[in-house]
Amino acid sequence: MRRNRNISKSDETGNMPVNHRVGGDIHRLSQDDRKLLLNTAIQILETIGLAEVSPEISNAMCEAGAKMSSERVTIPKKLILETIDAMPKTVLLAGQEDEFDMHVGGANVYLGTGGAAPMVHDLSTADYREAVLRDLYDAARIAHECRHINFFARSVVARDVDDPLKLDRATAATSLMGCAKHVMVQASDAAHVSNIAQLCYTIAGSEDAFRARPFLSLNINHAVPPLRLHNESMLVMQEAVKFGIPVHCNVFGQVGASSPVTLAGATAQTLAETLAGLVWVHMIDPAAARIAGPRPMITDLRSGGLAGGSGEQAQANTMVLQVLRHLDVPCSIIAGATGSRHVDHQAGYEKALGVSAAISAGANLVTQAAGSQASLMGTSLAGMVADNDMLGAVLRAHAPVTISQETLALDAIQTVVEGEGHFLGQPETYARMRSDFVYPDISERAGATDLDQSGAADMQQRAIQRAQDILNGPKQTHLPKHIHDALAAEFGIGTST
Repeated sequence: MRRNRNISKSDETGNMPVNHRVGGDIHRLSQDDRKLLLNTAIQILETIGLAEVSPEISNAMCEAGAKMSSERVTIPKKLILETIDAMPKTVLLAGQEDEFDMHVGGANVYLGTGGAAPMVHDLSTADYREAVLRDLYDAARIAHECRHINFFARSVVARDVDDPLKLDRATAATSLMGCAKHVMVQASDAAHVSNIAQLCYTIAGSEDAFRARPFLSLNINHAVPPLRLHNESMLVMQEAVKFGIPVHCNVFGQVGASSPVTLAGATAQTLAETLAGLVWVHMIDPAAARIAGPRPMITDLRSGGLAGGSGEQAQANTMVLQVLRHLDVPCSIIAGATGSRHVDHQAGYEKALGVSAAISAGANLVTQAAGSQASLMGTSLAGMVADNDMLGAVLRAHAPVTISQETLALDAIQTVVEGEGHFLGQPETYARMRSDFVYPDISERAGATDLDQSGAADMQQRAIQRAQDILNGPKQTHLPKHIHDALAAEFGIGTST
């Protein structure tokens, strides 16, 4: 059989050399490819179905049109398509202040934190240690001050809070105290949702006020790949819908471990599991606010570790996102989950690659885009500051460019070549200096006179200093004072200054 000339033998390390014949093509899936992936996902739900479904959940699903087959719940194509057609195409995830509102859907993209890491990179010692509630509050405060971080999703788990209900309440309260942008948290038990909802109603001023402008949403991992439902999470989702809390229907699978090793197979399975969550919300309330959250995560098959900053991760994200955007389904993705433990070259390129690819593919929300380190096992507050610069640059690279007679600047070109010979003194140059350019907060743009300086701070050192400056500065005051003070007393953080 004739060998395909584009496929080379692997080198001595077992790595397949990259085929560089990809210029000019960002590998957009064809219409046929998108349809095939979607139809396969639907077929998985129709014919293979979902396992480990409790009688409570399976009875409710079957009453709404699902079926039981050999102890697995199957979902007919008609119900899946009905769900896609009926679900909101834009979801409001409000901030506590109007300027931070996010309208999730269409071509809109927002970038934020995430990860729920057990460890934090200490600003003082530069070592990782167990995260505590104060770290979560600090992370929320830094997210509030970083202009390119659009939302705050719980970035660390407070290991100093043992009681599950207190942890869920403390996580929500601390995040809302520290950041006026939209907050995303989790609930470990359906019975905890009402407590979180009442906290939100109090902050909003009333239940109706929160329902109109929900400034908190719940990340819910409703499925355990391959194709098993997590019943408690399904009940959490049900309670969240009842209390008017938007839900993220998330599925976290590992390619080659809990989903097929082929990206096409992993994408199809992850889509099926994600759709199952959307269908469940549709069964509860067709108008309920929900966002699809597929996470087809790449596993390093040599070690079993997460390879969230790899090129394959960018590919997997691109595939699943293109299908969801084709369906006009509001969606989120994980991108920015570097394997590096530090604010270094590896973190920079892995994060920029993943976030850029996700934006290009049509993600509405990109989580773990700031501060996530060590394959989601650690959060770096300095990393959040450094990533803020990266996110600004990536967003600017994807911004539309206006080409018109005004921007072509023929008159300015003629004036300059006949005059001073440069554009620095032109009124248009000064006028557009701020509107057309994004300037980093801490990144270096060294001039020739700076090159001889030795011992200058590197990126991580500058990020640490900026993070410390934020935390040593004024605390947030967006909450009504009596509510802030009550929560500060309850959890021992955020004392008013």
